[in-house]
Amino acid sequence: MLQDPHQRPPATLQELSAVLRRATIFSRLTDAQLQTLARRTRLVRLAGGEILFRQGDKARALYLLVQGQVKLYRTSAAGDDVIIDLLDAGTTFGETRVFLENPHCHLSCAALDDAEVATIDLPTFLTVLHDSVETCLLLLRRISERAERHVEDIDHLALQSGTCRVAGYLLGQLPPGRNEYVLKVSKGVMASRLAIRAETLSRILRQLGAEGIVSVSSRNIVRVHSRQKLQRLTSQTEQIKR
Repeated sequence: MLQDPHQRPPATLQELSAVLRRATIFSRLTDAQLQTLARRTRLVRLAGGEILFRQGDKARALYLLVQGQVKLYRTSAAGDDVIIDLLDAGTTFGETRVFLENPHCHLSCAALDDAEVATIDLPTFLTVLHDSVETCLLLLRRISERAERHVEDIDHLALQSGTCRVAGYLLGQLPPGRNEYVLKVSKGVMASRLAIRAETLSRILRQLGAEGIVSVSSRNIVRVHSRQKLQRLTSQTEQIKR
């Protein structure tokens, strides 16, 4: 777990309440309920690569990513990190631990770059939930949406080739109305998130470039030359070998 020396100077109650208010699952709380949470919330700064919590740690907090990016991952028997999710600022995580007795972290979490995280005391949040049905419903919706997205991820991993996964990821990151953007993560992180080897990702990117579909520069600038062809790739599934 993160050590105290990495904490930022204590924020005021007003600052913490304003930070929490921006998160969807806290949006229906009264000012008094929000201040109750804020009193048991602290802001923690993480350097790139720094670990917030490890798989198996006692789950003591609900988290809100204030700035930066973090990865949720598990470590394989071979010592490789398998990325389960990549989270951007404004996202809450750790919600699934709220309703468990003696909860432990089922994933590890580390910052991809400099980040700031609000850690909210789990028992305090559970107490507030007892007095806010609307917040309970928002929380359940959030957990359900994330579970549904993870099932979709499993479908992609089981039914799509590496090329399809890469195409889908690149298309999903493309801002509306644009054909160019900068990758938010390194190619190594991207490969891990898509469950392929780094060398496989490099080969697929070279192939997409040779076919005039997508090019990725050394500075991770992605240029989509044919959105239609990229879209077609994302809908292809692996043929089951019999």
